Amino acid sequence: MVEYRPFGRTGVQVSNLTLGAMNFGRTGNPDHEDGIRIIHRALDAGINVIDTADVYSQGESEEIVGEALDGRRDDVFLATKVHGQMGTKLNQGGNSRRWIVTEVERSLRRLRTDWIDLYQVHRPDPATDFDETLGALSDLVRAGKIRYIGTSTYEPSAIVEGQWLAERRGRERVVAEQPPYSMLVRGVEREMLPVAERYGLAVIPWSPLAGGYLSGQRLEAWKSLRAERIPGRYDTSAPANLPKVEAVRKLQALADEAGLSLIHMALAFVLNHPAITSAIIGPRTMEHLESQLEAAKVTLSADVLDRIDEIVPPGTNLNPADAGYLPPSVTDSSRRRR
Repeated sequence: MVEYRPFGRTGVQVSNLTLGAMNFGRTGNPDHEDGIRIIHRALDAGINVIDTADVYSQGESEEIVGEALDGRRDDVFLATKVHGQMGTKLNQGGNSRRWIVTEVERSLRRLRTDWIDLYQVHRPDPATDFDETLGALSDLVRAGKIRYIGTSTYEPSAIVEGQWLAERRGRERVVAEQPPYSMLVRGVEREMLPVAERYGLAVIPWSPLAGGYLSGQRLEAWKSLRAERIPGRYDTSAPANLPKVEAVRKLQALADEAGLSLIHMALAFVLNHPAITSAIIGPRTMEHLESQLEAAKVTLSADVLDRIDEIVPPGTNLNPADAGYLPPSVTDSSRRRR
């Protein structure tokens, strides 16, 4: 069902769909056996990349993934992340050497593995020198605990800095970036994706269905667990979200005209960009998974792609909050005043 693409310049081949495990555990689907069945179905369909994070259900997602991979670990390119707060105590989060070296061991235990293929820094940490972070990750590569280094939702300038640090300071190179990207969230087309192409980075975007907006469900009746946790982002009556609501209606009409489900059109759109390696799907149920698997084979015509551009112009985030991360230079007023 899936196709395979090179993972940047690493020589590794990966499926063009990645199974995201954020919805496994108590903040999504708490049924471990059901989660394992979903993972096995994805693997049987040809998906060979699983992406999780320590912070997803506070380690429970990693535990479910680890249990599911019993006997199948060698077949999977396994990715997880570090950065999020993993407890109430001081220094149980962030991008410091102290935390990374501690937390990777906990992730390895939860995942029931001796190595992690792709260890990603989940978000930037302005309080930590990037070289400090890369130094710790480089040591873990050399110790054999991780194979490759990745980032998630990093600014283009930080991606370039990471490449510079690898060259000038002898650090291991960041080989992958995980940004938000969908028909409604296209800001990364301006700089991030061209930068990734220039440096040969793999790109595995999260939320290609825009957090559910592109799921094909009626917006008036749409509810999700994420909507409960981040109500402002999912309030379809909020002024900041109204452009998305209108765009979804137009995109649904276009999908209907093209004879596609909105889900398939949304995933195919992301996979069409030449910088994209593999799109992350995050099913909570088997039904969700089945509705997305066939998208790996869908090709959109130039006419459909042009009409998507008319609805949401290239390089545009209809709601700026969907960027996933805004640097302190934007969020901290003291950085803009003498």
